[in-house]
Amino acid sequence: MGRRRWPRERDCAAQGARRHCRHLAECKLVSFPIGIYKVLRNVTDQIHLITLANNELKSLTSKFMTTFCQLQELRLEGNFLHRLPNEVSTLQHLKAIDLSRNQFQDFPEQLTSLPALETINLEENEIVDVPVEKLATMPTLRSVNLRFNPLNAEVRVIAPPLIKFEMLMSPEGARAPPP
Repeated sequence: MGRRRWPRERDCAAQGARRHCRHLAECKLVSFPIGIYKVLRNVTDQIHLITLANNELKSLTSKFMTTFCQLQELRLEGNFLHRLPNEVSTLQHLKAIDLSRNQFQDFPEQLTSLPALETINLEENEIVDVPVEKLATMPTLRSVNLRFNPLNAEVRVIAPPLIKFEMLMSPEGARAPPP
């Protein structure tokens, strides 16, 4: 009997980064398993990528954010998230976050305080307003994907002259293709 493997651990190993990421995608998780905190307590500072995509998560705890403060990439697409805890601001090394296909109605403004953030994916949510002025002050931001969100006309007009990064938006009234 071999050691117990994490879901999709072999994908990480194939990339040569087994110690630096954890994939818990498509596991029907409704919350982050508490036991994992104990299992990983001695290596949390070495984990740079966590994938919790396509689960049934409705929220993340502040403990999750503060435990994995060395994250560089966080993949949370395809869940039921509608907000992030304020402690997301502890992710000072985060470069990319994927929150696509969730239930955000408000842009998670805590992201604008992350100094290393380069990519934000919020495609297919219900976001109407975006803090364009705050995003424009983020020095490392390269791309914000807001396709298939019901963005207000003001965002569409104000954003282009203010931003130095790529902001992806769908034409007004466009709908996401069926899954």
